[in-house]
Amino acid sequence: MEKKLRRAMMFMPGNNPAMLQNAGIYGADTVIFDLEDAVAISEKDAARQLVHNAIKYIKYPCEVAIRINHIQTPYGIDDLKVVLAAKPDLIRLPKAEFPRDIEEVDAIISEAETLHGFEAGSIKMMAAVETAKGLRNAYEIATASPRMQALAIGGEDFIADLKTKRSKDGKELFVARSQLLLAARAAGIDAIDTVFSVIDDEETFRAEVNLIKQLGFDGKSVINPRQVRIVHQIFTPTEQEVAQAERIIAAYHAALERNSGVINLDGKMIDTPVVVRAECVLACAKSVKK
Repeated sequence: MEKKLRRAMMFMPGNNPAMLQNAGIYGADTVIFDLEDAVAISEKDAARQLVHNAIKYIKYPCEVAIRINHIQTPYGIDDLKVVLAAKPDLIRLPKAEFPRDIEEVDAIISEAETLHGFEAGSIKMMAAVETAKGLRNAYEIATASPRMQALAIGGEDFIADLKTKRSKDGKELFVARSQLLLAARAAGIDAIDTVFSVIDDEETFRAEVNLIKQLGFDGKSVINPRQVRIVHQIFTPTEQEVAQAERIIAAYHAALERNSGVINLDGKMIDTPVVVRAECVLACAKSVKK
């Protein structure tokens, strides 16, 4: 199965017509039209309609997601009623704390798919964990619906919930990132890192992206088109990595043809985890080329 790339998931305010129109030109793997934090209460209704029309009439060259307001607020269900009719690819639920949050959104999506004649299960979901309570329930949230594609961490809200502040090296998020990643991997879905809000600090941003890639994340939420290039550069396999992965897979298949359980490459033993990593590298590289 081909890997769905979500290296850079870029937020766009749902109440800005120009940004909605141009959202597809920046190369992000996913654009997230934001109906939550980026939209004032007085503009919620207008933003829903703008996002609905954008999805309905503009053909974006990437995955299209919508961050709705939480369904326990006065706005979340209305968000879903309006935007689901346009058939977005993905609904992102913020501040998820319990599996029932996912189950409720799932049920509303199912009703909309039936109402509008969409294929059952075609609209996917992801959830952002932004509190300690949500993190404790992360695996249950991740497995609450077959629609679930990813867990994301919402760093700013999470840090506020911890009653601390964000440091340059992000050490206060290390445990949360690791636990969210474990929950996502156990559930078989993607893990997406939090936004980095200091647009002009490219050095620290690059260091953070390298860190989350090393931890094992699949991608990062971003808030500025300039960040997309850096995320893609770090998360895209290099030519050398692809070439080495191809050699590993070739050595693996050669061993299979010899009915040998021993795989040797350049004098080193190649075991199953190394083969699995090589397969992941090649799957990512293939998806990038499409």
